[in-house]
Amino acid sequence: MKRKNWLNGFVLSLLLIAGLSETGISNAVASEQTADSETTAVESEAIAEATEAIKNAAYVGGETCTQCHEQEHKDWSGSYHDLAMQSANDETVLADFNDTRFDYFGITSEFYKRDDTFYVKTDGPDGRLTEYPIAYTFGVYPLQQYLIEFPGGRLQALNIVWDTRTAEEGGQKWFHLYPDEKITADDELHWTGLYQNWNYMCADCHSTDLQKNYQLSSDTFDTTWSDIDVSCEACHGPGSEHLRWAQNDELKDSIPNQGFPVSFDERQDVAWTINPETGIAERNKPRTTQKEIETCATCHSRRSTAHPGARPGDPLLDHFQVSLLDDPQLYHADGQVNGEVYVYGSFVQSKMYQAGVTCTDCHQPHSLKLRADGDQVCAQCHLPSKFDTESHHMHEPGSEGASCRNCHMPAKTFMGNDSRRDHSFRIPRPDLSDSLGTPNVCTACHNDKSNEWATKILSDKFGEPDQNHYAHALAAGRMGSPHAEALLSKLILDKTQPEIARATAATMLPDYLSQQSAQVLQMVAQSDEPLLGLGLSSAAERIPAQYRPIFTVPLLYDDSRITRGLAAQAMAGLPLNQYPDEVKTRYEEGLDDFVHANQFNADRPEALTNLANFYARQGLTTGAEEYYQKAIVKAPHYLPAQVNLAELYRNQGDEVRAREVLFTALEQVRETAVVQHALGLSYVREKQMDKALEHLALAAQSEGSPARYIYVYGVALDSVGQGEQAVSVLEQGLKSYPGNVEILSALVSINTKLGNTEKARRYQQQLGR
Repeated sequence: MKRKNWLNGFVLSLLLIAGLSETGISNAVASEQTADSETTAVESEAIAEATEAIKNAAYVGGETCTQCHEQEHKDWSGSYHDLAMQSANDETVLADFNDTRFDYFGITSEFYKRDDTFYVKTDGPDGRLTEYPIAYTFGVYPLQQYLIEFPGGRLQALNIVWDTRTAEEGGQKWFHLYPDEKITADDELHWTGLYQNWNYMCADCHSTDLQKNYQLSSDTFDTTWSDIDVSCEACHGPGSEHLRWAQNDELKDSIPNQGFPVSFDERQDVAWTINPETGIAERNKPRTTQKEIETCATCHSRRSTAHPGARPGDPLLDHFQVSLLDDPQLYHADGQVNGEVYVYGSFVQSKMYQAGVTCTDCHQPHSLKLRADGDQVCAQCHLPSKFDTESHHMHEPGSEGASCRNCHMPAKTFMGNDSRRDHSFRIPRPDLSDSLGTPNVCTACHNDKSNEWATKILSDKFGEPDQNHYAHALAAGRMGSPHAEALLSKLILDKTQPEIARATAATMLPDYLSQQSAQVLQMVAQSDEPLLGLGLSSAAERIPAQYRPIFTVPLLYDDSRITRGLAAQAMAGLPLNQYPDEVKTRYEEGLDDFVHANQFNADRPEALTNLANFYARQGLTTGAEEYYQKAIVKAPHYLPAQVNLAELYRNQGDEVRAREVLFTALEQVRETAVVQHALGLSYVREKQMDKALEHLALAAQSEGSPARYIYVYGVALDSVGQGEQAVSVLEQGLKSYPGNVEILSALVSINTKLGNTEKARRYQQQLGR
C-alpha cells in the first residue's frame, strides 16, 4: 500500500467457504481436495523458504558462471563492464610508461616502470613530487585512469589520464582532466582529495558486490568486492541459489527466478510492430515493471548511495537518491544534459521510455554493443522510408546532419574526450533556445545562423512547436518568475508529462507556497508516483515548519525508503504529540533510515552536515557542533558546514564567534556570495550598517547572485537613506529576475517613498500581473 491514511487502520477481510452441497460430492473427491490443499501448502512453504534463501544468497564470482554460460561470457569478455577496473600489469596498462613526462602548470610528472611495477612521480597531498606505484587501471576507452593506494584504505584516481584513442583520432597521449584550471594540492579537485576518492566516487559502479566499509572513528576504509569488475552478479544478483537450482533437478519448480533475485523477462513475448501510418513501432503489450531499467540505473544514473546492499530488482529509491532536473549544472531547463548524468535522468524524459522501451531493446546486455550499427538501431522501430529521408531530416543523405543520432541524441564531451549522447531522444527546439537560453542541435552545427532561422524552418516543415513543454515551468521555477507557481502546479498535475519533470516541479513549488499550491503539494504527498514523492520530500525543509507535517506525514508511508527518510528528517524537532502512535512509529523508522544513510556516508562532508543539521533542529547543540566541525576538518571548502556552524553560534547569541567562522570560510570556499550575505546580515543585526553594506554589496554583485541577495541589499541601502541607489540596484536585479515579487514590492515601496509616483505605479502593475 503506497500511502495510507494514518487515521484508518488496516481492514482485513476473511472469505468463509461453507454450505457445500453434499449432492454429487463424494468422499473420494473431498479427500483428493484435502490432499491437494496439503500439497499446495507444502509447495507454498517450499517456495517461501526458497524466496527467503534467495534474499540471503551469496556471491560466487563470475568465473563460476562461465561453466554453463559460455556464449554470454564470450560476449562479456572485453566489454566495458569487463574492463571497468583491473590490476595494473603489462596486459592491462595502456598508457606510455616508458620514461614519459607530462607538464601541467609547471609541475612535471614522470611515468616509468621498474621491475614489474608501474610508477608515477607527481605532486602529492603536500604539493611535493613523490613516487607512487600504480595499483589498478580504471576504465579503458576513450581514456584510462590509474588508481593509487593511500593510507587508510583509500584509492585515489590520478587526474592525469591516458587518451586511449588512436593517434589519428587525437589519442595516444597523456592529458589532464582540468586542462584550463590550475589544480594544486590544496584544491578540493586535486587527485589526492575528496572528489577523486575511488571508495566513494567510483567504486560501487566499477566492481561487483562492492562494500565500502568506512569507519568514521578511525577515518579509514576497508573496501571489498567479489569481482574487481562489473561481472555477472552485478546485474543478475548473487548466484549461490542459482547454482543450487542448476545442480538439483528436484528443486526446479520450487526456486523462483531460477535462484536469482529477479528475472529480466520484460521483453519476453514482446513484439514491436511498425504502424504504417505513423512509421513508428508499437509494443504489443505494455511494460509493467521497471526492474530492468532500474537495475541499470543503479549505476547509469546521477545518484548517491544512501543504503548499501542493493540487489537487482530492488526498487531504485530504496537504496539511491537520484538527481532530478533542478540542478542547472546537471540539466538545462528543458531537461537536456549539461553535466555528467549517466543516462537514466535523460531516458525517463523520453517518449521511448513512455512507449515501453527498455535498455536492452537497443543494447546487447552482455557485450553492451548496439543491437544494430549506427542509425540501423533506430530503424528497428522507426520506418526508414519515412524517417531516413531528405524530406524528414532536410539534409544530404549520408551526411552528418542526416543521422538520427546527431539530431535526436546530441553528444557532449566529458572528462576531456569522452563523448556521450543525450538519451532523451528529443525533438530539436530552437524556439526554446531563444526564450530560455537552452542549446539546440540546429544552431550548434549551423553556428552562423540564428535560433529564429532554425525555428522558422522547423515550423514551416512540421508545424508550430508544442508550447506545452515542461521547460517553461522549470525555467520559471529557477528564475523566480511571478508565473512560477501557476506553471509548476500545472506541470505537476499534467500526467502526460514525464514523471521526472513533474517531480522536479515538486521540488520547486514549496518556494511559491500559497493556498492554491498547497493543494497541489497535498496531492503529491498522496501520489503513487515514486519520483514525485522523492521531489517533495527533498524540498520539505523549505516548507514553513507549522505547515510541514501536512505534507510530510503522508510521505512517511511512501513505498520508497529514501523518501521516508527525507520526510522524517524534515520533521525532526517538530512537535508530534497530537499524532497517533502509528505515525510516531513511522517517523522514528524514517529517522532511523535517514541517520543510517548519513552514517554510511560519513566519509563525506555532506553527510556529516546532514547529521549536524539533524541534531541542531532538535536543540542538541553539542552534537551539532561536533559534526559541523568534523565536516569542516574533512572538507574546509564545504560551504554549508561553515555557514550552518555560524548559524548555530548565532542562534546561541554568539554573533562574534559566528563571524569568526564566516571570515575563516571566506579564505577556504570557492563561492563566497553566501558567506558575504551572512556576514552582512550579522552586521545588520548589530546595527553596523557600513560594514553590513560592504558585505551585502559583494553578495548581491556576485555572478549568478540570487534574487534574495539583491533584494536584501536594496532594502539595506534604503534603510540608511540611499533610496536612489537602492532603486538602481533593484532595477538592475529585475533584469536578471524579471517579475520577482520581492524586488518588485521593494521598488513599489521605495519609489513611493521617494515620490516617484509613476515608477511606483508601473511596478505595482507588474506586481499585479
